[in-house]
Amino acid sequence: MSASHSEFSAEPVQRLRQIVARLRAPEGCPWDQEQTHASLRNALVEETYEVLAAIDANDDPNLREELGDLLLHVVMHSQMAAERGAFDFDAVATEIGAKMIRRHPHVFGDDRAADTTAVLRRWDEIKRAEKGVSAKTGILAHLPAALPALMRAQKAQEKAGRVGFDWPSIDQVAAKVHEEIAEVQEAAGQRDPDAVAEEIGDLLFAAVNLARWHKLDAEHTLQRATDKFVRRFNTIEDALQARGQRWEDATFEELDALWEAAKKAKTQPVETSPRTEKS
Repeated sequence: MSASHSEFSAEPVQRLRQIVARLRAPEGCPWDQEQTHASLRNALVEETYEVLAAIDANDDPNLREELGDLLLHVVMHSQMAAERGAFDFDAVATEIGAKMIRRHPHVFGDDRAADTTAVLRRWDEIKRAEKGVSAKTGILAHLPAALPALMRAQKAQEKAGRVGFDWPSIDQVAAKVHEEIAEVQEAAGQRDPDAVAEEIGDLLFAAVNLARWHKLDAEHTLQRATDKFVRRFNTIEDALQARGQRWEDATFEELDALWEAAKKAKTQPVETSPRTEKS
């Protein structure tokens, strides 16, 4: 006999927890029963990026839906942990609530923070104290290895910058980018693939630092550039198809002219993404 929906709480979060518990129960859904923390890893990453896509599109209905999908993962992982006696959703919520209070002494205590920079510096101090970060463990000891490369580079630079390990001015940051370009060219001239790879990595790292100094998110900035390239490439493809022409039959000069035309075409403006993240 199927269960009535009335068996679930009217309170939204409690209702979701009860639904997930029911899905995981012996009489529940075979697929949900088989899931583990590891099996849901890729889906969790995918859902996170779908939330970001909804934010970038300024699509509130889709953002609401995608946040729900992300919340489902939090509840699912908490339920699986509860089943093995590790922790439950209440413990997750309690811990994050306590952490927010501890790390905002300027709101919930007697500290004062003049601006965002002061808030982030204090956040890092409290976080290091909580995690027992010392000279032995290091400022970057807890930098997640699984982050996307640009995001990880920027987070490392931010953490180092907050303890004073940073360039004095943006002019020196820009000069470093030019220096790294020259080193890439030098390595290429020596026909050393390993050296070229290393120098291009240094160039990318320097470019991320330049984005950080401009208070931009390097990951989001590159996504915007890639989206722009895709739009222009699609415009060229449409133009070739309208002519009945194949890519391989077009000359470089023709493609270049189409590219320049695509650059001049009207495109939708994209909002920038400043860096204000606590990490």
